[in-house]
Amino acid sequence: MHKIDDPSLQHSNTPRPQPIDVAAGLVFRGGRLLLTQRPCGTHLGGLWEFPGGKRHAGETFEDCLRRELKEELGIEVTVGELLESVTHDYAEKIVHLKFFRCRLLQNEPQALGCRAFAWVNRTELASYNLPPADARLLEKLQRASELWSDLPNEI
Repeated sequence: MHKIDDPSLQHSNTPRPQPIDVAAGLVFRGGRLLLTQRPCGTHLGGLWEFPGGKRHAGETFEDCLRRELKEELGIEVTVGELLESVTHDYAEKIVHLKFFRCRLLQNEPQALGCRAFAWVNRTELASYNLPPADARLLEKLQRASELWSDLPNEI
């Protein structure tokens, strides 16, 4: 019997971490989409993303999103339709993201819990460096111009 010395060839008995639930919002205004930049020194630091954050135990994704946008940007939103649901396996963690369309209700964004924020149009979006988990949604946003309209007041 031969012993395998190469750790990359051995099966790990280490259990995979539980996925982290994250809610993210696509806030559109006047044909522009709100992005936030992650703080440096954090997981994926410096990358741009759709604003949102981790869901607390017992919290719905929609409630999580309203709370996170208030904490990170000082804005209040109405949460609309679910646009995309993605589970992405990063080397150090697994995230389960739900992306919702949102309508800005009140307040102008402020960089309270993020490094910066930007309103970007469809052609500018490709110049922003977003995390790999957002790739499928980015493709959808590039293809579907109808997604770039503001949400109606009735939602």
